[in-house]
Amino acid sequence: MSEKKNQAPFDKIMLVRTVILFLAWINQYLVMKGYSPLPFTNEETEVTVTVFIAFAASIWAWWKNNDVRFKARRNTQFLKDKGLK
Repeated sequence: MSEKKNQAPFDKIMLVRTVILFLAWINQYLVMKGYSPLPFTNEETEVTVTVFIAFAASIWAWWKNNDVRFKARRNTQFLKDKGLK
């Protein structure tokens, strides 16, 4: 029997959303510690931009259906194989 049907691959866009989320939170942490990761001279603008980036990345990453666990990826693959998703 083929093992290929039992595999549940990661969705590439889920990985992109997760990486962007982590980058936004790292950026936000640096701003809170007083470092300037973005090349803005006005501190208020910098804080506003980084908070918006962190907020947008958080909403984008968790609004989508992220199949991180093996069981969820397997179930999604099953639905795709049956033409239900």
